[in-house]
Amino acid sequence: MPLRKIVTLPDPILRRKAHPVTRFDTDLQSLVDDMVETMRVAPGVGLAAPQVGIPSRVIVVEYPEDEEQEDAPKKLFIVVNPEIKELSAETELGIEGCLSIPGLNGEVERALAVMVKGQTRHGQAFKIKAKGWLARIFQHEVDHINGVVFTDRATKVWRPEPEEPVLDNV
Repeated sequence: MPLRKIVTLPDPILRRKAHPVTRFDTDLQSLVDDMVETMRVAPGVGLAAPQVGIPSRVIVVEYPEDEEQEDAPKKLFIVVNPEIKELSAETELGIEGCLSIPGLNGEVERALAVMVKGQTRHGQAFKIKAKGWLARIFQHEVDHINGVVFTDRATKVWRPEPEEPVLDNV
């Protein structure tokens, strides 16, 4: 599984709406495997196909199942043709960063819970209910396949001070 190069702004692919996946072939399987490996090495918690230069509606997310528990096992989500079907009315302002916009953090208001509908890497339909930070990651990655980056939604964007962590892993 080769690592893919993560594209950064101002690459125009990050501003385009990605195409739906219609073929669940070996090319898609290779893309998914490469995206998972690239996300882990970056390191990140999510990655969308446009971030590796592929204009397809594919995202991968890996996050602990229980964010309250230290050393909780991580769960990998591979979602083809994801759509956010429900957003909670309750929102929360949180700090985000992005592998495609290195060196910047921003405050972004997101829904606290979402329901994501999509397909597995083999084309089987499914739904995911997510809340908290996991819901934020899904919203961030679905934005990517719609040509939206976190700075478009941020109420405030800044370069962190040297002692402040850079959150470029979403």
